[in-house]
Amino acid sequence: MHLPAFYLHAPRLLLRDPLAAFLGAADDGLIEYGYPDAVRLAGHSCPTVAGAYLMARAGLRLLYPDAVPERGAIQVTMSGAEVEGGNGVVAQVFTLLTGAAANNGFQGLAGRFVRHGLLRYGGGDLRSVAAFRRLDNGDAVHVSMDLAAVPPAPHLRALMARALADDASPEERAAFASLWQDRVRQLLLEHADDPVVIRAERRP
Repeated sequence: MHLPAFYLHAPRLLLRDPLAAFLGAADDGLIEYGYPDAVRLAGHSCPTVAGAYLMARAGLRLLYPDAVPERGAIQVTMSGAEVEGGNGVVAQVFTLLTGAAANNGFQGLAGRFVRHGLLRYGGGDLRSVAAFRRLDNGDAVHVSMDLAAVPPAPHLRALMARALADDASPEERAAFASLWQDRVRQLLLEHADDPVVIRAERRP
C-alpha cells in the first residue's frame, strides 16, 4: 500500500498493551502507532480520520502525563450515537489506539484483559466528541476538535463533484485527491498540538 510520504512525519504514539505482553506479541507490550495505522484501519484518509487520531493522541497524553498509556485500560464514551455523523469512523480509530471495544470486543482471559463493553455510545458530554476514562483511578479527559482553523480549499467542493463524474479525467481526480490530502497534511503536521483545533481537557 503506497501512502503519501507526509503520513510518516505525523506524530506517533507509544502505548503499552498488557495483553500483547502476556501473549508475547510485543516486548513488554510496547507498541508504537502512527497515522498510517489509522489509514489502514479506515481504508481512507480524511480530516475526520486524522482528527480522530490526533484527539486520541491528545487525550491519552493528558490522561497519562507521566507514563506510557495503557491500551485496554481505558473506557471510551462517545457523546453521540453510533450512526450519527462520523462517530462510527472516529470510534474505530479510538478503538485502535485505546483498545476499548463495543459488544464485539475481546472477552478476556480469566477475567483479565477484557476489552468488550469499554466503548459506549450516547452517554457523554455533548460539549465533546468523547470522554476517555482510566479504569485504574477513574481520571477522565474529554476530547473534541474544531476544524474551522483548517478550512478546505475554496474550490474543493467543485473539484469533488467533478472528480465523482463518470467522465472525469485522471488529471481531475488527481487534482482533487491532492487538495483533499493537503488539508489532512496541514492538520497532522501543522495543527497536531494546536489547542484551538485539537482539544483535550480534564473533566469528570
